[in-house]
Amino acid sequence: MGILDIFDPLRRAIGGAIVRYLTRPQKGFEPASTSDPAKLRQALRPGDVLLIEGSSRIAAVIKYLTTSTWSHSALYIGSYQGERHMLIEVEVDNGCNAVPLSKYENAQTRICRPAGLDDEGRQEVIDFMISKIGLRYDTKNILDLARYLLPKPPVPARFRRRLLALGSGDPTRAICSSLLAQAFEHVQYPVLPRITRASATTNRQRRQRSEILHIRHYSLYTPRDFDISPYFAIVKPTLQAGFDYKALVWRRAPKAAE
Repeated sequence: MGILDIFDPLRRAIGGAIVRYLTRPQKGFEPASTSDPAKLRQALRPGDVLLIEGSSRIAAVIKYLTTSTWSHSALYIGSYQGERHMLIEVEVDNGCNAVPLSKYENAQTRICRPAGLDDEGRQEVIDFMISKIGLRYDTKNILDLARYLLPKPPVPARFRRRLLALGSGDPTRAICSSLLAQAFEHVQYPVLPRITRASATTNRQRRQRSEILHIRHYSLYTPRDFDISPYFAIVKPTLQAGFDYKALVWRRAPKAAE
């Protein structure tokens, strides 16, 4: 037994205490649902990424670090083990797990759909995530957890994404989008690739520009990246269901007495 193994129980106990603190609801947070639950269920397709505005303390830090509304993401898989409308998500306290869509029916959400991904690719992404069910967050890595203890870490904006990837690498799976990005990387589907420009010379000695796409390491992805990705379409359930602005009933102020 190594000397580090002796301290494992203590580190896990401290890590567990930090997790319990981080997963408590943020004070003063009021959820605002942006979609009717029935329309949300109707609009989703297996393979869609669902972004969620979380209400926990760790969610507040992630939203600050990523300058985004979205702190959590999950993959919609449809039916699973006899249950309909299921998601696969990764949480710091529960690890990778399948949960019902109803868990987020009262939250602000956004559907991001991988454009052009065929049925085979979608199924591979789903199978990849299903294979990770049961994956747990290693709470002995206190450094990886401690970075979330400050609601607004004093880190310049350009370095905030790097803060999310700080630590051993393995516990960054607490950032749910990391595992999702890994799933899409598995089928070579881009999320938000880094683009570098290289000069090329033609036979006529004319300079041309070409773009080379590089898939970034999955640990650097955040929920926001699926929202701004040029390869994921934003699906709005209210519009999908057929929106007629003329059917809206507006409350009008009473006319003043003449």
